[in-house]
Amino acid sequence: MTTNVPKVYAFHDFSDVAIAVADYVVYAQNHALTVKNKNDRKHSNTSLNSINSAVAAEPSQNTIPSTATHPVHLKKNKSHTLLNHGVHDQTGNAAAPMKNYSNINIEREKEKDNSRDNKESPLNVVKEKRFRIALSGGSLIQVLHEGLLKRDDVQWGKWDIYFADERLVPFDSENSNYGLAKRKIFDLIDTKKYGKPKVYHVNEKLIKDPQECADNYEKILIKGFAGRDSVKLPMFDLFLLGCAPDGHIASLFPNFQETLREKLAWVVPVEGAPSGPSNRISLTIPVICHSHRVAFVVEGSTKAPVLKTIMERPEKGLPSSIVNEGAAGRVSWFVDNDALSDVFVTKKAYKFRSAQKVTVG
Repeated sequence: MTTNVPKVYAFHDFSDVAIAVADYVVYAQNHALTVKNKNDRKHSNTSLNSINSAVAAEPSQNTIPSTATHPVHLKKNKSHTLLNHGVHDQTGNAAAPMKNYSNINIEREKEKDNSRDNKESPLNVVKEKRFRIALSGGSLIQVLHEGLLKRDDVQWGKWDIYFADERLVPFDSENSNYGLAKRKIFDLIDTKKYGKPKVYHVNEKLIKDPQECADNYEKILIKGFAGRDSVKLPMFDLFLLGCAPDGHIASLFPNFQETLREKLAWVVPVEGAPSGPSNRISLTIPVICHSHRVAFVVEGSTKAPVLKTIMERPEKGLPSSIVNEGAAGRVSWFVDNDALSDVFVTKKAYKFRSAQKVTVG
């Protein structure tokens, strides 16, 4: 058994898997679009921090600093002498208490902060929240077609969609991940009602050169995730993957050790793939494992043997076993019963989380 057991949700058939996956995607979407980011927290605390600093800097009204460390400054005029925090007349008798300048300073700090709030500053510019998702191709696209397009709570206009991998073929080919997703999902979205997602795909003009295509797509990721100098790895809100009968995920194949061990690049070229189109690009294991959530979607009896190896023999080092370990605690599997036949693993009942309730048979 794998040392880090992922959540495995089992379903009767393909349609049930599609419904649950769609619910999980919407749950991840809602979390990404509503969670308060660090800049918001800094902005909301700016005024309070300024006031607290002003209060901390002011001595207490009832405390007179020691003359040994804080020399007493005398200010004389015709009628009285002002001594630190007390007002004394010329006879030395205490006069009326001095006005509380701590409160005055607090009010001034409030006014300054209100003035700052009315000016444009980096703290006041709240970056639009976006849902960043990575998709692989194959049967996963059909799952999303079946599940997501039926829902009315998908905020497509706030989605940034990237691809976990791409087969380097023309977009009109049936083997193109982007082409399939475009036909099955993007072209069918009611954009007037739900908005239009931002879709980031490879440059079709570069598909004859895997290395150049990979480098170019990495630049797209760097631009989308605030620049590589400020982030070591991109962080997707959700990374969706399938798993092929031979164990490959995205375009990371079991026997391609160089790509599996890549630790620095975000995107790698893949040449000589053992199945399907020969040339591809793929996001790397560190990028996948750095995501907030990773979900595998697997169905069909042909996947049962590889699932058995993944769940029961992690030492074999299949790509998805590596992800189960590397993203421990953030990995979920959505699997139909056919794919789990003869697999020794604890199955969980999926609990629907989004507001739109759907009954699974």
